[in-house]
Amino acid sequence: MSQTAAKDNQAPIEQELYKKREKIYPREVHGVFAALRLLAMAALLGFYYGMPWINWDDRQAILFDLPARKFYIFGLTFWPQDFFYLSMLLIIAAFSLFLFTALAGRLWCGYACPQTVWTEIYMWIERKIEGGSRKQKKRDQGPRDASFFRIKLAKHSAWLLFSLWTGLTFVGYFTPIRELWGSGLTWNLGPWETFWIFFYGFATYGNAGFMREQVCIYMCPYARFQSVMFDHDTLIISYDEQRGDPRGSRKRGTPSSSVGLGDCIDCGLCVQVCPVGIDIRDGLQYQCIGCAACIDVCDDIMDKMGYPRGLVKYTTENALQGKPTKTIRPRLLVYVSVLTFVSAALVYALWTRIPLEVDILRDRNVLYTETDEGLVQNVYNLKIINMDDQLHRYSLSVSGLEGLRVIGQTEDIEIVSGAVADLPLRVEIDPFALKSTSSEIMFHIESTVTPEIAIEERARFLGPVMR
Repeated sequence: MSQTAAKDNQAPIEQELYKKREKIYPREVHGVFAALRLLAMAALLGFYYGMPWINWDDRQAILFDLPARKFYIFGLTFWPQDFFYLSMLLIIAAFSLFLFTALAGRLWCGYACPQTVWTEIYMWIERKIEGGSRKQKKRDQGPRDASFFRIKLAKHSAWLLFSLWTGLTFVGYFTPIRELWGSGLTWNLGPWETFWIFFYGFATYGNAGFMREQVCIYMCPYARFQSVMFDHDTLIISYDEQRGDPRGSRKRGTPSSSVGLGDCIDCGLCVQVCPVGIDIRDGLQYQCIGCAACIDVCDDIMDKMGYPRGLVKYTTENALQGKPTKTIRPRLLVYVSVLTFVSAALVYALWTRIPLEVDILRDRNVLYTETDEGLVQNVYNLKIINMDDQLHRYSLSVSGLEGLRVIGQTEDIEIVSGAVADLPLRVEIDPFALKSTSSEIMFHIESTVTPEIAIEERARFLGPVMR
């Protein structure tokens, strides 16, 4: 071996661990699925930006009042003690995502994910100011003259204004938005409100304006584990290789069979419209967010060429292989069963919810005492929480043992909304009425104005057994 070859063999091999990002300029596309994405975007952004301005019973319809520990959702008022309902809601959201993914792939990513929705609106602003994808790319590769900086400044100014509006709307779900706007116009915002407006606005500006597909590819965990929820019957976006290959260009209207080619004319538009920059013709890839832009643009090309649509389409792996597709599958039945059960339980729990909570704390220092009258006495401390949005007066009674007598306030117990009343009580009974050293008694608390608001709590009464 020569010395030159030996040196070549010993030369270090350099390899980049991370490929430098190449900016993607997705081309604008029109079609059925583009219209569906636009409709979903309008509905979701309309809900997000519009809901804080809607009132319900003289207050904001959705308001998470953290200082008062009240969470208003239309006609319902929730408290930190109602965390159970949030847990059920999260379970429903998780299993809904599993169901939709197993049934139709990444529908969430393509149509409803906040990253997708806000990226779409930022790209729309970009096109309105900078022009289409070709103009954007040409400008970025051209000279940095006054026109370049003027257009970039206009775009980023619009992005920043929209980001601040987004951040202010986010805080408007925690601080009444009308008060927030008034404070913002007079430069009288609190420190935490200011922080979260700029933090959320900056996050939106960075994620939707700059990072875009990087969030979907590298940061989103769903992109990594979503494939485990796929099977051969999951609806995915796929290129029909048997019909499309071999690829090649030809004149419009030329039959594929006459030139010995497939229906794909190798125009590359499916790559140009992809927001994550993949080629759907390479097969199913984890980067694909299921936006169906490639379907719209391919159908448009097929129409122009006079070929049938569906070269790129929603299909299943079984369908591509000529096998029947099973819509009803065991995993779908499991997801639907869990969703039905948890949703029904949540509806029932909300329907039967009583805005009243009682905690009974028994005096643990003394098991029981005997009064001068020879009665056995237990001491309790009741914490009564009025979880309704209005003041209530309550009455209290105790049952469970014959001859029980309550010493303390049992009538006209007034508690304002959200307040906790500490109510010390002493319960007495003749020891000859006790059949056990530990007996169960029942505290019944009821609103005097709204009898439907009532609750019963069990407690233990301790004492000697007279023989």
